[in-house]
Amino acid sequence: MGQMIVALGLLFGASAAHAVEVSDAWARATPPGAKLTAAFFTLQGAEDDDLLIAASTPAAGRVEIHESRMDGEIMRMRELSDGLSIAAGEEITLAPGGIHLMLLDLPAPLVEGEPIALTLHFEQAGAITVHAEVRPPGAAGHDHHHHH
Repeated sequence: MGQMIVALGLLFGASAAHAVEVSDAWARATPPGAKLTAAFFTLQGAEDDDLLIAASTPAAGRVEIHESRMDGEIMRMRELSDGLSIAAGEEITLAPGGIHLMLLDLPAPLVEGEPIALTLHFEQAGAITVHAEVRPPGAAGHDHHHHH
């Protein structure tokens, strides 16, 4: 009986009410021939800690979770190969100059105004697909910010 309760808990534990929330997803448009761009969004942690372990989109050959940070006077970017930890209830904004998704091996340009599907894979919440707005190449993130 105990195993069945655990199985039901696992089955229903990732329900929408308890899952990580993703909002304000967007990506930068690219010029013809560009093979990479970046995507950004805000994560709102669930009742339990979680981990963003991977992401994917039909618009890119592969997606990596990256962090940019200043090292003295040099901006360095590194892949977060262990994923991105999200503490319970924590809000994390992926933004230019900080944590972001790198969309690599683009088969075609991302065109401003044509959204792309972005699937985020979480350890606890599972896969969450959002539609990311494609904004101009120089967009900084708050151009179209919506307050809740």
